[in-house]
Amino acid sequence: MRKHLLSAALLLTGAGSLFAQKGVDDGSKYGKGEDSIRCITNISLYVPYAKSGNYSDALPFWQIVYDECPASSRDLYLYGARIVGWQIQNEKDASKQQELLSKLMEVYDKRIKYFGKDQRYPTPYILGRKAIDYLVYNSSGDMNAPYQWLTESIDGMGDASEVAVVDYFMKLSLLKFQKDPSHREQYIADFMKVSRMFEGMTKQPRANAEAISKLKSGTELVFAQSGAADCETLQAIYAPQVEANKTNLEWLKEAIGLMRRVRCQEMDVYFAAARYAHQIEPTAESAFGLAKQAIKDKDFSNAVKYIDEAISMEQDDETKGDFYYIGAQVLSEVNNYPKARTYALKAAEFKPNFGMPYVLIARMYASSARSIYPDDRILQSCVYNAVLDKLEKARSVDPSTAEVVNPLISSYRGYLPKQEDVFMHGDINKGQQFRIGGWIQETTVIR
Repeated sequence: MRKHLLSAALLLTGAGSLFAQKGVDDGSKYGKGEDSIRCITNISLYVPYAKSGNYSDALPFWQIVYDECPASSRDLYLYGARIVGWQIQNEKDASKQQELLSKLMEVYDKRIKYFGKDQRYPTPYILGRKAIDYLVYNSSGDMNAPYQWLTESIDGMGDASEVAVVDYFMKLSLLKFQKDPSHREQYIADFMKVSRMFEGMTKQPRANAEAISKLKSGTELVFAQSGAADCETLQAIYAPQVEANKTNLEWLKEAIGLMRRVRCQEMDVYFAAARYAHQIEPTAESAFGLAKQAIKDKDFSNAVKYIDEAISMEQDDETKGDFYYIGAQVLSEVNNYPKARTYALKAAEFKPNFGMPYVLIARMYASSARSIYPDDRILQSCVYNAVLDKLEKARSVDPSTAEVVNPLISSYRGYLPKQEDVFMHGDINKGQQFRIGGWIQETTVIR
């Protein structure tokens, strides 16, 4: 009888152990039996502490959940990264800091294991966060691993990438280039990759347009100053590729945009890319590229034609103003001063703080003085009052032109009518209005 009772007791004990199993062992969220209760209890204990930033008290309860029921919640890893990061910050021993860094990386790896297929925050998203934390807490200088994680993150998330991830990615790629010049082409490719993402990033739900715009401007400025994309290098990189990509509109647009940003618009490869892009889908940028080639070839008629095309398609006022100004320069080159002035004034209209259009008009007025009044030296000198009017206008709207304008004003003042000239010309007096003839047809005041 006692033997039967002992056997029954052993069976009951075994049955009880079957109903207690950790989530880490059976793959469930919380485990089973008493272990599930233990898991849920510790979740309820660590979460309030972690939410309030009390990571010291949260740590022991979080550690139990992390070890025993790792599939319980995505929040386990969100708070885990903060808790372990707090541990690293408060640890003074360097070797222990490295151990904690390894633990932090493990937190991200386990999150990928259990929640890497999350629709909103999948593995590429997690890798981006993992890379940032690695760079924040690691002082070893290793760049290869976080660069690879950031690359996978951006490739996987695309336009939904976080601003911080894109920022760290470009900074790390630049550092790699600065330490190893052989990374140059990859750095350029990385820049092109993120450049085509910015517009898409602004269209994402909850996008911070201001932060994205700031990142875009900063990235372009750093890239332009990096020395990676000098014109000679871009010519060497793209020249072999342009023919192979002459029907690839996306590639052509990226190449043209990059060369414009780094002011390499006088290269054969830029002209070729613009020509092929224009054949597929004419844009303001491709038309401007063809205009630049025509200017280089001194084919000014076609240059104006393509500039007009670019102007008609361009939506940005500042860029349109730039196009008008270049058109004015071309027309001035062929002595079509009336039309050149029209373009210059349109440039000033679209770019109100741009003074160079007025400088160009002043130069054209000065060049015309003799032809307007070929037989009257004194009337010729009166034209320079209008020249000075335009130069002073340039300086008033755009103080940055002073370096160009001031010497011109000093020079052209010498051409103004002398006191004795005015005396000999009865219809001219200082302070009197004077209407200039010829193509200028403008009223000025005699100085």
